[in-house]
Amino acid sequence: MKIVLQKELQGKILDIGGGGEGIIGRLYGPQVIAIDYRQDELDEAPASCEKRLMDATALDFADNTFDHVTAFFTMMFMAKESHAKAIAEAARVLRPGGQLHIWDVPMETASPFLVDLEIDLAGQLIRTTYGVGKADAQQDAAWFLALGEQSGLQPVGPVVDNPYIELRFAKSP
Repeated sequence: MKIVLQKELQGKILDIGGGGEGIIGRLYGPQVIAIDYRQDELDEAPASCEKRLMDATALDFADNTFDHVTAFFTMMFMAKESHAKAIAEAARVLRPGGQLHIWDVPMETASPFLVDLEIDLAGQLIRTTYGVGKADAQQDAAWFLALGEQSGLQPVGPVVDNPYIELRFAKSP
């Protein structure tokens, strides 16, 4: 599956699950604070941005701190019962008018699940595989749309749900 990302976000970005390949941190560099709940994932990520050990369901940031919050193939690794809290926390730390961006995969069945990605970061090509093994793996765009709206966010732009999920939400000004 190929994903093309262009450097188009302005302002301060919180990247949830920004360890590992550190896709958003690679693209936006010092604009990004990448968080991950695993230190080994943060250690693996490039040093292009600030990195902090943190749980997405209990963000250690003040309300209205970020212009954007991103979750690039992160939700698939979280327990399904944590999704609502993570999205609510993302909404809390977004500035009015800020946006939440989610890229992930639709999963209809339980584990194991693997997805091969080819990510074009404004000309830099990264190939990786993400995979999970969990019983509560089912998720789709409708699931995330409902959670975003439940957190007071409004969907904006097109909804992509095949072959991957891409959603954007805005926080009311």
